[in-house]
Amino acid sequence: MRTKDSRTVLRGLGGSNAPRLPGALAEWNRQYEAGEKPTALKLKKRFNEIRREPFPWTWEVTKNASDQPFLDLGKAYTAFFEGLKNGKKRGRPKFKSKKRSRASFYLANDQFELGDHRIWIPKLGWVNMAESLRFNGKVTGARITKTADWWFASITVELEDAQPDPPHPLTHAVGIDVGLNRLATLSTGEEYENQAFLKTALGKLRQANKRLHRRVKGSKNREKARRQVARLHYQITCMRDDVLHKLTTRLATCYGIIGIEDLNIKGLLKNRRLSRSFSDAALGKLLNLLTSKVQQRGGQAILVGRFFRSSKTCHCCGWKWEAMGLSDRSFICQNPTCAYAGFSQDRDHNAALNILYEALRLIGLVDQAVNGIGSDEASAGNENRLPLDSPPRVKLQQVARSDHQ
Repeated sequence: MRTKDSRTVLRGLGGSNAPRLPGALAEWNRQYEAGEKPTALKLKKRFNEIRREPFPWTWEVTKNASDQPFLDLGKAYTAFFEGLKNGKKRGRPKFKSKKRSRASFYLANDQFELGDHRIWIPKLGWVNMAESLRFNGKVTGARITKTADWWFASITVELEDAQPDPPHPLTHAVGIDVGLNRLATLSTGEEYENQAFLKTALGKLRQANKRLHRRVKGSKNREKARRQVARLHYQITCMRDDVLHKLTTRLATCYGIIGIEDLNIKGLLKNRRLSRSFSDAALGKLLNLLTSKVQQRGGQAILVGRFFRSSKTCHCCGWKWEAMGLSDRSFICQNPTCAYAGFSQDRDHNAALNILYEALRLIGLVDQAVNGIGSDEASAGNENRLPLDSPPRVKLQQVARSDHQ
């Protein structure tokens, strides 16, 4: 927001639910322990009866800002109890921290209005938006949230029944090996470096955090320092997201079949030495973005099992290097009958080729003679494995049939 009044009003709207949600959660827990059946509507009705004296500022903001927290609490408990019935792990609702929580408020579709690059908010008026609404449909609501010094409007739009995605115009296949030294290595030989934005900005973050902890708690200077730290973290997030979106968009547009490893992200983050590097690379977000974009364009994203030995297996003959460690950046096949025996291959490129072959095998698009499974030709030797620079042999009939599905 550009004006001081706009920021003040938005802070009042976003922080108006802070004193109520903890009280509503405590009242819900008290009624539940007493054997009663609490509901969001009962709690909201009770709050409206007593809010005039303890919460007089709630009359200065829109009613949705004070009503929606109770509905969110009801949805959270509904999801929690359904998870207990279905055996799915759902976290129990916890008390909201005013310092660590994100300021936000909800607006129903009758509480705001959309224009060209602007939105009308109660008690504030018209506010400029960075872009206009990109979807045509029925607007059902909007949630306004604050990140660092910026405010964002997440608008919910109900679209008509979506038509099935058309088949991808390209049937090219590619395998992708992700890592920390290089963010992504393609089976075609292309390499995308890991920018490591957090690692690059660690010096500035350390200075900003030291400046923050030197300030007196509750002072305006401490608030300024806190906002500076928040802006740095947000800038790092924006740069990382920009790289991930551009990379995944290019891959989803250029290739119709993409094979990638199904990594155990939670397990990788438990590594105390590499957890920050894995978080900085955002491999989980890369996988999610790539999968969703490929499906939107009618392609196929095949997840290869996390226990598949892509790095330790020779892509040409299938020989496995059991003693290979993380420090070995080159793969050297020691099978004397292999065409690449003693030849130094890039570790990540070799892994990407293996991921490609395994992904195509999983969907039945590679000739069995290529991977040496269930073929009389493969039993005679491993000479039928594809060489390093040749594209995978794909059954053209099956490719054409999958395009019509």
